[in-house]
Amino acid sequence: MTTLRPATPDDAAAIAALGTDAFIEKFGHLYKPEDLKLFLDEYRTEAAYRTQLADPGTSIQLAEADGKLLGYCLIIRGDSFDERPDPQPARPVILSQLYCAPSATGRGIGSRLTEWAIAEAKAWGADALQLSVYAENFGAHKFYHRHGFAKVADMGFWVGNHRDDEFLYELKL
Repeated sequence: MTTLRPATPDDAAAIAALGTDAFIEKFGHLYKPEDLKLFLDEYRTEAAYRTQLADPGTSIQLAEADGKLLGYCLIIRGDSFDERPDPQPARPVILSQLYCAPSATGRGIGSRLTEWAIAEAKAWGADALQLSVYAENFGAHKFYHRHGFAKVADMGFWVGNHRDDEFLYELKL
């Protein structure tokens, strides 16, 4: 049975490992090794997650089964994307990361974590939940549409020195 719980600093290494593995599995083929390394060394390390877990404006929820980490969702309060056309939401929350272990996809874990993110954003008093998604990640587009998100802008996402085309999605709360 999969359970959800808030992450603690003791989870940082496991989150970094899952985030790295899931990112490489899904997107690693898109990048030169040096660009991928720059990105992972900055954003997918134990130290990076410890810093985020220490920030009261950041929350990470874990999905586990039998003591094994299967997925996580990271949200950030009060942040927004500059690419969002005006009018900007007054109290946005960013769904920064939603990853499942490659072996755990298709089990509803992403939906449960997304539902948690929506509920948490509402509890924080947010008026919008925003995220960026790779322009060619068509499965993710369908997933977020099912959860009520709509595309509001085109944007870029940097992995090292490589710029990806991404879409900014938003759910009005």
